[in-house]
Amino acid sequence: MGFFNKILEKLGIKKDAEKAAPAASSVAAKKPTPAASKGKPSASAGVKAGVSARRDEVAGHAAVRAPVAISEVDVVKKLEDLAVGKELNWKVSIVDLLKLLDLDSSRESRNELAVELGCPADLMNDSAKMNTWLHKTVLRKIAENGGNIPPSLLD
Repeated sequence: MGFFNKILEKLGIKKDAEKAAPAASSVAAKKPTPAASKGKPSASAGVKAGVSARRDEVAGHAAVRAPVAISEVDVVKKLEDLAVGKELNWKVSIVDLLKLLDLDSSRESRNELAVELGCPADLMNDSAKMNTWLHKTVLRKIAENGGNIPPSLLD
């Protein structure tokens, strides 16, 4: 699991596509197979089984192809609730944001996160510039993954 995934996990943001994959495979697993029937079924039973199998097959394909809406998480409210009684300025500081989420905010961890998110090499040697880039990028990526981040924090 990457560092950014830990942030999403702490915020309660799960990728719905990951949740949908097991559901689609379970539909396919329930699909009846011809070898599963024993004995000689009647003609009407065969038609019913064929219709039922086709319905399961169509439902299985629909589950795989249907677009999955990302549930939106109110990140600001969640972070503000976590920040009560703490003097952390998570809206501008990546260090404070990580501390608020009870994640390692050391330089090494921030470097790991910056590399994971594709920070430009010229910013990696300047801690202040990297932190600014990292904070904006983390908030933008949270928004892309279903977090409700106001535009004022994304500028």
